[in-house]
Amino acid sequence: MGIVDAALRELAHDGLERPMIFTVEPLLRSTDRLILPHLHDVSGIISDFPPHAPDTAIESALDRCILAGARSIVAYGGGSVLDAAKAVSHFHSLRQGRHLPIVALPTTLSGSEFSHYFGVTETSGARPFKRSYAERDTVPKIVLMDPSLLINTPRALLLSSAVKGLDHAIEGMRLVDVDHPHAIMAAAGASRFFDVLEQWPTDLETGEAVQRGAVHPDALLQLQLAAWQCYFYPASVIYGLSHRIGHILGGTFGFPHSVTSCITLAPVIRNCEARYGNKLRVFNLPGEPNPGAALAARIESLVAHLGLPNRLRSFEIGLSALPEITDLLRANYQSEVADLGEDADRKLEALLRSLW
Repeated sequence: MGIVDAALRELAHDGLERPMIFTVEPLLRSTDRLILPHLHDVSGIISDFPPHAPDTAIESALDRCILAGARSIVAYGGGSVLDAAKAVSHFHSLRQGRHLPIVALPTTLSGSEFSHYFGVTETSGARPFKRSYAERDTVPKIVLMDPSLLINTPRALLLSSAVKGLDHAIEGMRLVDVDHPHAIMAAAGASRFFDVLEQWPTDLETGEAVQRGAVHPDALLQLQLAAWQCYFYPASVIYGLSHRIGHILGGTFGFPHSVTSCITLAPVIRNCEARYGNKLRVFNLPGEPNPGAALAARIESLVAHLGLPNRLRSFEIGLSALPEITDLLRANYQSEVADLGEDADRKLEALLRSLW
């Protein structure tokens, strides 16, 4: 712990000047305390970032960055803040001819800070839709991993974002084999996640758990390392059906981004087991005869142990929404739906019913 202060003071020496701080309202007080005192020539703070990076918020933030003459971004927050930072950097390059380099101070565990992917929710259509982008130059130049960044993250957000990190590790196996660098690193990251989270205390908020000694700060560091390992090779993490259902649930129906994998990941593994084949054995003990089923069961058990949502009906959505979700998936994510194999359309409908 304790690297944040010194690292921020050195940003100018690393060529990251005149930063605009991206964060969210709940983190403004800690921004004043932990971030601002160590930065030089700050161009401003933007904290109006709704979940799922709606295009209106991205456009507003881009305008403010250009008007203030920002030359870099310090992104302090979770996946939505990181998506916003990457999106603004991308659109800044289109409008101004250069990307804004990003420094990431992640407060969650999905691993977005290590990747070139980001989503922007388009709001001009009949229904919002989360559009995915992939651009190498938006990857943060510096990522600070310090347990102190996680201590004030709400329990449910922190733990569900770890399941999202597992989702990156597992769906990253769609197009690679067990000897690929992604497989080797992701298996190590998943093991770290399981080792820490399966011992996680019930009910206590993150800060209280650390204060009482129920969670050691080193456990938080292990989770940060796990998120990095699960997303170590982002070029190979080609999103699968779990992520794509999550994008529809989040961008169109407003589900919290981090919880969607808690609902979708284990059922998708079971339903797409033939697509992954024996490759999922990297996440199991040697000799496991049913690697997909065993992995899905372990994830379900973990989600239950952590007390996280595991059904669509945990939120304000009815069975009547399932046909629209089905249509959006078929229209936009045909290759991911095809992971279900023969008779994929029927299987998709059955899968979505099982999630409710």
